[in-house]
Amino acid sequence: MPARYSTIPFRQDARRPGRRTFVLGSMALIASPLAVRAQSSEPIRIGQSTALSGALGDLGRATRDGAQAAFEAVNAAGGIHGRRVEPVVMDDGYDAGKAVANIDTLLADRSIFLLSTCFGTPAIEAMLPKVLSSGIPFFAPYTGATSARAKARNVINVRASYPEEAEQVVRHLSTIGLKRVAIAWQNNAFGKEVEGGAARAIQKHGLTQVASVSVEGDSSNVAEAVAKLVAAEPQAVVLGLAGKPALDTVKGLRAQRRGLSLYGLSVLGAATTLKAMGADGVGVTISQVVPSPVSQSVPLSRDFQRDWKAARIAEEPSYVAMEGYLNARLLAEMLRRAGPAATRQTFLDTVWGTRQLDLGGFPVGFSEPGRSASTLVELTMIGRDGRFLR
Repeated sequence: MPARYSTIPFRQDARRPGRRTFVLGSMALIASPLAVRAQSSEPIRIGQSTALSGALGDLGRATRDGAQAAFEAVNAAGGIHGRRVEPVVMDDGYDAGKAVANIDTLLADRSIFLLSTCFGTPAIEAMLPKVLSSGIPFFAPYTGATSARAKARNVINVRASYPEEAEQVVRHLSTIGLKRVAIAWQNNAFGKEVEGGAARAIQKHGLTQVASVSVEGDSSNVAEAVAKLVAAEPQAVVLGLAGKPALDTVKGLRAQRRGLSLYGLSVLGAATTLKAMGADGVGVTISQVVPSPVSQSVPLSRDFQRDWKAARIAEEPSYVAMEGYLNARLLAEMLRRAGPAATRQTFLDTVWGTRQLDLGGFPVGFSEPGRSASTLVELTMIGRDGRFLR
């Protein structure tokens, strides 16, 4: 049976005609946080607050779609111990205040077993106090910020951190002999995290940081930011940007210095962003923290391609969607291992007892709270057709 969103009041997703974004409409008393369990006849309901609209809506929708493909495949195979997985997805528009309100609603619903793949550094930082106090499992938040790596058993990070991505990029620059490096970063918690990690890596590898320039989330200062970057005469620019600010900055830099080497982090890799870049995206290098969605050599990637096609999702598959899929597959495996009568506590015990697992070519290991289960970071480059070369 396909994964179904909860049959509760919804509003139409204006950017995705025919696609429903469900919003919880009622509140329930909170049970003992770790005692919550789903009965064998009930679905396992997974809560998520993400950006389905707003400046980074393409990223949030991609993670949701990837998870949908995975959960539909799980349900079609009989579910988890006979129970259907039911995602409950709430749109926060990449707004921290809305994200907190969504978390309040999800925490108040006794049927929500855990939270998974909530999106965005500012939103996740705002959510964390309530997540920590509630004890609800907070699985695979979509951020590489170290601030999300709380040393708490209920916060379970999977992806490599932004500083680890920045380190890999700068190490590569050092290897190929590019010494003068500028950093363009989004003026929010995400961008500041990337800027700090890149600056430390530049110093570590003996390179020269020639500029550090912030870009507003609405791109209102992008012309000024591009002018400062160009004036610094860098050999390469590290982009701690996503969505519209990334798109506008890349186009601005290409207009003034066509051959300048540009390096972005994984959040820059949404299919819609790549498409919008067009010819300006050619040659941009992006770090990735999950396997290629189009690989034929990685079993997990082949599964993704099969399940994405079966789910009949209109959007192009992407690394971002792959991450949503991967998180959902890993979550399903942890739920399966936790057994048919799993509680939040036994689920957490199962996670932290899984020291080594190969998820079809994506190795993970849950060693201790505060650390990521994966350390994978690899570099890819955008080709002429808007697709990655590797």
